[in-house]
Amino acid sequence: MAEQVDVVVIGMGPGGEHAAGRLADAGLNVVGVEAELVGGECPYWACVPSKMMIRAGNLLAEARRVPGMAGGAQVDADWAPVAARIRDEATDDWNDRAAAERFAGKGGRLVRGHGRLAGPGRVEVGGEVFEARVGVVIATGSRPQIPPVPGLADVPYWTNRDAVAAKEAPRSLLVLGGGPIGLELGHVYARFGTAVTVVEAMDRLLPGEEPEAGELLAEVLDAEGLALRTAARAGAVRHDGEVFTLALESGEELTAEQLLVATGRRANLFDLGLETVGLDPAARSLEVDGRMQAAPGLWAVGDVTGHGAFTHMAMYEAEIVARGVLGEPGPDATA
Repeated sequence: MAEQVDVVVIGMGPGGEHAAGRLADAGLNVVGVEAELVGGECPYWACVPSKMMIRAGNLLAEARRVPGMAGGAQVDADWAPVAARIRDEATDDWNDRAAAERFAGKGGRLVRGHGRLAGPGRVEVGGEVFEARVGVVIATGSRPQIPPVPGLADVPYWTNRDAVAAKEAPRSLLVLGGGPIGLELGHVYARFGTAVTVVEAMDRLLPGEEPEAGELLAEVLDAEGLALRTAARAGAVRHDGEVFTLALESGEELTAEQLLVATGRRANLFDLGLETVGLDPAARSLEVDGRMQAAPGLWAVGDVTGHGAFTHMAMYEAEIVARGVLGEPGPDATA
């Protein structure tokens, strides 16, 4: 027997948590489904901890400017305090108890597990089935897009999560991908003494942004000692237990203690049962209207819509959904 509820929210990242909390606070019977941590990528592996890393790196860089400008200074980089702050202050050792309690305090019910559509208005989570009288919200975010480089699937590479959770800075780091995530994390580690090489397949850094932005960053990063390889395509990857070797299509080989794969992200629509509601399970994103509806009684917010993988975008879209469900006035996403 399916349990009757008002709304089911699949994915409790920033957008899903906001929509679910807002609707529960308004008195609806809301089930929030989360397979990992309530709050999603931002507070545990992205926005919040990465800013702690950047701030620490900025302090080191500023201290190194003292000689010749304001006296003398000796700087000894130490990753341990950064790792401790991320663990203790930012993520509570990757524990979402506070966020889960916040949602429960608004009257919502959190169900742990992988949520999957089982027809219009129906969601399966483990052995439970929920039937939503009003509808379902998909807010499953995004995941790293891993390129099909031969050998990559067989080696213990890092994603952004591993880079953020690392307890020690590696001696050397290959960064596959010259986009925002790869450059941000690579720059931080370089300031802590890691020998960083960035490998970008396109002919410039930040290929998705204005050319001037990539050119300026290339100058800054080069001046800080990062090795930058553009128009460099990965041909194969191997790992001997201690060292990663990245073979480029040009025949050149690069080596490092660690490999960070930061080649973009894609909407996390894996095994959501989209076919049960007439949507394409192979789609790169969910097409929605101005009210964020992907189908009757089915809304989508955040990264899965393909409108920009940003927390503020997910929150903006979640508010549109909440207003629509509650019948509150307000502009739609196209206004």
